[in-house]
Amino acid sequence: MNDTSDIRVEIRDHIATVTIDRPPVNAMSQRMVEEMAAAFDSFDDLPEVRVAILTGAGKCFCAGADLKARGSSAAKSTRRPGAQRIYSRAGREAFNSIMECPVPVIGAINGAALGGGLCMAAACDILIASENAAFGLPEVDVGLLGGGRHAQRLLGVYKARMLMFTGQRVNGAELYRRGIVEQCVPPDRLMPAAMELAANIAEKSPLAIRMAKKNMATVEFMTVRDGYRYEQDGTNALIHSEDSKEAVRAFLEKRKPDFKNR
Repeated sequence: MNDTSDIRVEIRDHIATVTIDRPPVNAMSQRMVEEMAAAFDSFDDLPEVRVAILTGAGKCFCAGADLKARGSSAAKSTRRPGAQRIYSRAGREAFNSIMECPVPVIGAINGAALGGGLCMAAACDILIASENAAFGLPEVDVGLLGGGRHAQRLLGVYKARMLMFTGQRVNGAELYRRGIVEQCVPPDRLMPAAMELAANIAEKSPLAIRMAKKNMATVEFMTVRDGYRYEQDGTNALIHSEDSKEAVRAFLEKRKPDFKNR
């Protein structure tokens, strides 16, 4: 991404850090969501990436749709037909790109994750929250709808309805109490905690990790019988790989494995 992008990507030690950087509150624009989808899709062609972290710059993770820009656009008689549907589709695909990312995505939620920001968080595989994090669906306060389906996946049916109907927010500490986020840490510990977890994942077999991400994303919507069969098929495919054989040898020899990604 170039210096004027809303999304920054840094890759180091097999960890890709994706940062939303659209001051002041990282609100979603057409360009931002398109850049986000492009970033996560790119990891499919970057075998050196084994895990990703998604976070926000500044004090906010993502405040959802940019209502100021939307209002300004709506006021213009020259607004192109279908613009809202085009934006909505781009937003959906940004969230889908996180869920479909070929490697695990750790959400490092540094501040408010509202509306579309909550959807981004819910699309991640593992969440770590700052003590400043807050999750909500405030769209009802401006006569709109938010990410209710994503909120259900993250919070459960009844808490999602409470947020949808009231605009209420829930903080990171509450989600940690509910077992939804793995850690709730002081702001200065957020990225170190996310990096520590990412480094742990990056040490695993890259083939197995990518297969595990695909497996978990697929079996979530299957029956137990079909899901476990799908997982067994993945194991049968991995067992013949060089990395799988190396992992077994390293385990038996009590040493660190040397993976070749094949």
